[in-house]
Amino acid sequence: MSDESTKATIEVMGLRKRFGPQLALDGMTFTVRPGRVTGFVGPNGAGKSTTMRVILGLDAAEEGKALVGGVPYRTLRRPLRHLGALLDASALQPSRTARNHLLWLAHSQGVPPRRVDEVIEQAGLGTAARRKAGGFSLGMRQRLGIAAAVLGDPPVVMLDEPFNGLDPDGIVWMRGFLAELARQGRAVLVSSHLMSELEDTADHLVVIGRGRVVADTSVSELLAEASGGRVTLRTSAPPRAAQVLHGAGATVLATGPDTLGVTGLPDEEIVALLARNGVPFSQVSAHRATLEEAYMELTRDAVEYRGIPTGEATR
Repeated sequence: MSDESTKATIEVMGLRKRFGPQLALDGMTFTVRPGRVTGFVGPNGAGKSTTMRVILGLDAAEEGKALVGGVPYRTLRRPLRHLGALLDASALQPSRTARNHLLWLAHSQGVPPRRVDEVIEQAGLGTAARRKAGGFSLGMRQRLGIAAAVLGDPPVVMLDEPFNGLDPDGIVWMRGFLAELARQGRAVLVSSHLMSELEDTADHLVVIGRGRVVADTSVSELLAEASGGRVTLRTSAPPRAAQVLHGAGATVLATGPDTLGVTGLPDEEIVALLARNGVPFSQVSAHRATLEEAYMELTRDAVEYRGIPTGEATR
């Protein structure tokens, strides 16, 4: 990797961290690379926030290291020029206007004042720039936090739950904004519990559970694996269809009065087999798992707190 591309990376290597008897990080290892949005997901208590705090030098790991552009964050001079982060949208001085908040940050990082007006417009805060931040809604505070994160034009951006508090227009804006950051060649790490938003936004996914990485893969590969080659078949002759498909080596499971779940054969071959054998059917569709389904499957053994389904608590 060239020196230039190394500048736009986060490298997390073997992080271990305890809080008392609780092992928060257990060998956490992954890399956030330039030119893509990396989703960072896991159940509550999996270690997402702790990892981000270690990357920023706010918490110290007992073992391992986290590097930004090849060096520890705490060694960086004017760090907002290297990594822009949003961990807590409420971490601001409420009596300052949005513009003054950003001007204060710009001065501390040697960023020219004209950059403040640029990021205010990028974040959609033009009409609110001279309002005191203490009166902002959560969505507006998120936008101000995003503006602060990109103020130093950093090659690396790290955001914790950036979709929180955004209205539908804000969510659409955020998707496009993150995609544009990646298109510019930046490394973008986004922690979120909204799988539907990451499915439309992230290129890569790091899934964690109980302080360690469960999966580190592209979103497309994860969805393909979770889909498992399953095909939904709707037919008025389920027994006959099952017999034909079994004979061709497929696994068939009844999923409804007139629907079958089929694995082991591609949808094109299923159509050809049924037509050749005169079996009526009205639907043959390949199943495409959602990111939420894939995530739930990956993390089902890593959930620390699990509720009791409705009705079971009284049994």
